[in-house]
Amino acid sequence: MQEASYLPIYKKAEEIYETLQIITALFPEDNDYLQHLKYHLLEDIMVIQAKISGAEAVKLYDIKMENAAIIRKAARDIMISGNHLELLGFSDAAYYKIIRNQIEDFRILFIDWIATFNPKHYIVDNWGLFNPPGISPDHIQQDDELDFLDEEDEDN
Repeated sequence: MQEASYLPIYKKAEEIYETLQIITALFPEDNDYLQHLKYHLLEDIMVIQAKISGAEAVKLYDIKMENAAIIRKAARDIMISGNHLELLGFSDAAYYKIIRNQIEDFRILFIDWIATFNPKHYIVDNWGLFNPPGISPDHIQQDDELDFLDEEDEDN
């Protein structure tokens, strides 16, 4: 399995983290609302990086998709968090457009990345949320459908 830090999506997440650090460093220290937002923005981007690594560390489609869903939510939270910066007292809110552009680039990389997930590497999700297309939560999995578990870790 490939180490996540070499992936374009992970590199873009690192870039977003660095940009968020720079922009949030401009938030006034005495503005509790902006300091709270800063904490959440940095937390969201760190979650994204951790979940990319987590998805790359496993073979299972459902776990990869679960991580992808968490990444999507965190990225969307970062995207919309800039909506009220001026109202919260941040005079340099225009800089947040940089983050929005980076998140859009990240979204494109995300689409390409999840397309690499192997839908044949699944264990039935009896909750029905992260099964590959066409697999129902009550699908009875055959032993030969689990042969991938014995394969070497060359491919996710």
